[in-house]
Order: sequence, then C-alpha cells, then structure tokens
Amino acid sequence: MSHLPFDPLLIAIFAPLALALFIAFGLPKFWSVRLAYVAFAIPLLMALHAWWHFSSAAQTSGYAFLTQYSTGLDELGITLKLGLNGISLPLFVLAGIVGFAAGLYAIQSDAERLKIYLMLLLIMQGGLMGAFASIDVFFLYFFHELALIPTFIMVGVWGGRDRSYAAMKLTIYLTLGAMISLLGLIALYAKSGANTFDLIALKEHLARFPLATTLQHNLFGLLVFGFGILVSLWPLHTWAPLGYGAAPSSNAMLHAGVLKKFGLYGLIQVALPLMPAGHAHWAHPLAWLAVVGNVLVVGFITIAQRDLKQMIGYSSVMHMGYAFLGIAVGTTVGLGGVVLLMVAHGLSVALLFLLATSVHHRTHTFAMDEMGGLAQKAPVLAALFVAATFASIGLPGFANFWGELTIFVALWKFSPLITALAVAGVVISAVYGLRAAARVFFGPATDRMNEVAAKHPVGDLRWSEKIPALLLLAALLFVGCWPKSLSGPINAALATPAGVPSSNTLLR
Repeated sequence: MSHLPFDPLLIAIFAPLALALFIAFGLPKFWSVRLAYVAFAIPLLMALHAWWHFSSAAQTSGYAFLTQYSTGLDELGITLKLGLNGISLPLFVLAGIVGFAAGLYAIQSDAERLKIYLMLLLIMQGGLMGAFASIDVFFLYFFHELALIPTFIMVGVWGGRDRSYAAMKLTIYLTLGAMISLLGLIALYAKSGANTFDLIALKEHLARFPLATTLQHNLFGLLVFGFGILVSLWPLHTWAPLGYGAAPSSNAMLHAGVLKKFGLYGLIQVALPLMPAGHAHWAHPLAWLAVVGNVLVVGFITIAQRDLKQMIGYSSVMHMGYAFLGIAVGTTVGLGGVVLLMVAHGLSVALLFLLATSVHHRTHTFAMDEMGGLAQKAPVLAALFVAATFASIGLPGFANFWGELTIFVALWKFSPLITALAVAGVVISAVYGLRAAARVFFGPATDRMNEVAAKHPVGDLRWSEKIPALLLLAALLFVGCWPKSLSGPINAALATPAGVPSSNTLLR
C-alpha cells in the first residue's frame, strides 16, 4: 500500500496547477523555468508511485487510493472523489510520462513568451491527471475541459502554418463534441434516479435499476458521437490532422498522446458499463464506421501525405479506428486491448511528434520530398524515428503490438470480415511509416537539403531532445516486454459484474 503522508492523486493534480497559478501572478522567469522541472516531475513520480503500489493498496469497489473531498455541492451529488481502478491507472501513468517528456521538451524549446507557454502546459498537465483520477463524473468532465482550453490558445499563438484556421476548427469541433458529451452525461444523471455523479454509486444503482432500453440506445448514441468527435471518429475527424500539424510540439504531444484518449476512456469507464443495451444497439454501426472510415479511408489518405507532421496526424486518426473496434466488440479482451493500445499509441505518437519537430529543426521543412540522407548526419535521430515507426506499426517488442493483437483476437469472434479489413490497416501503416523513414533519413539528399546543410550544419540530437525521446521509447519497450504490468489491473477492472459481458482475461 502507499505509505505517503499525503494523497498522491491530489498532489499529482494540483502541483502543476499551483505553479501555473504562481506564474500567472508574476513569478520571475528564472524561477518559473526551474520550478517547471519540479512541476512536471511531480505528476510522473506520483503516477509511478501509484502504479508500483496499486496491487498492494486497499481497494473499495475496485478503486485504490480512494479519497473524497467536499465541494459545497454535495446536495447535488457532486464531490471531488479521487481513485484509480485498472482502467484509469494505465492512463494516469501515461499522462505522467508523456507530460514529463513534453515538459522537458518545452523548457528547452526557447519558445517565445516561455513563461506563458509553460503555464498553459502545466494547466493541461493538471487537467489530464485530474480527468483520469476522478471518480465523480462531473469532475471527470471538468478536468477534461480544463486541459482542453490551453490547446486552443497554444495552437492560435504558438502554432505554425494555418494556425488561426486550425485553432478555429479545433474550437468548433471539440466544443461541439464536449457539448454533446455533456448533454449525454446530464441526461444520464437526470434519468438514472441515483441523484449523484459518483461513478461507483451510479454503477451500483443502475445494476439494480437499469435504464429503459430505448433510453439506453439514445444516451449511448449521444456519448458515442460526443466522445467520438473528441477522439476523431470518422467523418468528424478533420480537426485532428490540421490541429496537430499547426500545434507546437509539446502541445501536440500532450493532446494527441493523452487528451485525445479521454473520449475512449469515457466510453469504457462510463457509457459501456452503465448502458450495456445501448452498446449492443450501436456496436455494429460503430464497428463499420471505424473500419471503413478511420482505418481504410483515413489510412489511404495518410499514404498520400507528403508533409511529415500531417502524416503523423492522419496516422493518429487511423489508429483510433482500432480503438473504436475494440469498444464495438465490448468484451474483456477487446476493451483490455483498447486500454493497452491507448497507452501504446499515446507514447508512440508523442515520440513521433517530438522527433518530427527535431527533423524540422535540422531541415527547416516538414515536406518529405525536400529531405533525404539525414541518417548520415543524425544517426541517433534516425534510429529513434525508425524505432517509433516500428512501434506505431505494431512490431512485436513494443507496447502497440499487444494492443492491436488483442483487439484483432477479440474482433474475430465479432466479425471475421471486419477483422480482415482491420488487419489490412497494418499493411497500410507499414507502407506510409516505412516510406516516410526512407525518404527522410535513407534516401538521397535533395538539392534543397544540400543547400540547407551548407548554410546550417546539421547535427544529431542534443541531450535536451534525447532524454524525453528515450523516456518515451523506454516506456514503449517496457510495456511491450512486460504487458502484464498493465493487463493484470485491466483484467481485474473489466471482470467486475458491472463491467463487460465476457469473463475472458487479457494476456493472462
């Protein structure tokens, strides 16, 4: 069990928020930058502490580190209730790891108005930790919105090409998704009769008094499309590649790597266990939408990309299709594979965005047709990019392999045809991923690349870039070599009576 004299979850949430507040009220730049190291490190340390002690910690209703704080809104059923189960634990750890890597990269980025830049990142970090540590559905949603707001500002102020248009599109799409999700959650609260937002109490109440079938169909549909927009479900996905292409690197790492997983998390943790009849009604439409739209259509669009950052953005949308397929299946194996894939994808896409920016610093372009021969000048960068590409494709040895494999295994019993189409996505991933690595690093240097190298000598990664990249790669390899470190808690969470309809275990 945890022996800390304080609540590690509360500290992980409010340590970055507190420093962001200090920066907002005029903390000098010297201290802002140096204390930012501490503020990004604390959530990582608390997350690793929770991971290490999770199996030995006392649990109530499947949640460890359970604490509750009064908000003054207790009569409305709103309390700040924190805890981790086997579904939220992996994502809490993911937020700590990616947040620390993004923070290190941001501190060394020499961004304009660095204090404000770090302040917004710290708000994102605190919101992410809070979203995955909250048991109260109100605060789960509140912390997501807190983490989302800095994205709009950072894209609009520090973004690259088409940043104004990208920020506007992000705001419209993600606000729409958030409002639809909020409508579904409020309707769930009102119709459940439990008079609480407490997820544990909601599960217990609805296990005894389930919602009417038609109501489940409608509410689950609201949450699927509301959360689906936040995750970039096709065809409401176009905000993601544009937004990530314009976003500053650390913001893209945190949003694509962690915040984007919130919609999937909400479906697994809230919608599916509370509305099983609604899931059964939407399962096949969701599966076909995901495999045809996200996997195949977006996959072929990804192959056509010539901009490195846009390609990574589209590939992120494509891989979310696998996650929706696992949710459509709805079994322990399928949902467990989704949780593993969320962690793996979060680590690998954050690493790819970091390395893409490092490539840009050396080539001064994201156009892959204008690159080539970079491996000779930056061999460490080339090795890390190839490793991140292999992870994204799903090569054995990386965490992504276990997520995709378990989803495909579960999907076969759901529909062999959909499984075959989904597996074709692996080939598509290999085509665009390996082609990008070949063009950027191993193809002949273009005339433009030679001109850039003549003006600005191209060097390999600095330690300020290596450390966050190696941290993300190490996490991918650790989970890839020891998936049971996450699959054990996932099994326990999904095997509860209010969980999912299958007792099969994930990676026993």
